[in-house]
Amino acid sequence: MIQLNDLDRSTPFLAQLQGPDDGRPVTLINTFLAPEGQVDEVIDVWRQDSLIMKAQPGFVSAQLYRGTADSRVLTNVAVWETLTSLKDAFAREEFQGTLTLYPDGSLSQPVVTRAVAVPGVCVA
Repeated sequence: MIQLNDLDRSTPFLAQLQGPDDGRPVTLINTFLAPEGQVDEVIDVWRQDSLIMKAQPGFVSAQLYRGTADSRVLTNVAVWETLTSLKDAFAREEFQGTLTLYPDGSLSQPVVTRAVAVPGVCVA
């Protein structure tokens, strides 16, 4: 089973899901650390849970990245139309059931984000 770790302990992931929804898109950035020798197994379970999420209202896109060389780090970047759509999809029993399929020792650090405008660099 996967273990959720909060990157920002002052605002845990589950609290981020409960934040106010202003109707703007959100991006879930979830960094995984696969147990040694089990990267392919983590990717397979991620595929299964992503197929469930992809079918939910408000899903926009997802992309999985892997660290270079023999890294066990995987990062999922998933865009949702609204915070509420992500929260509802995350709470689905079907999705929650996939969390138990991850190999023991799998770690996850999910963060819900919104784009920030930085003058001269990027738009929100």
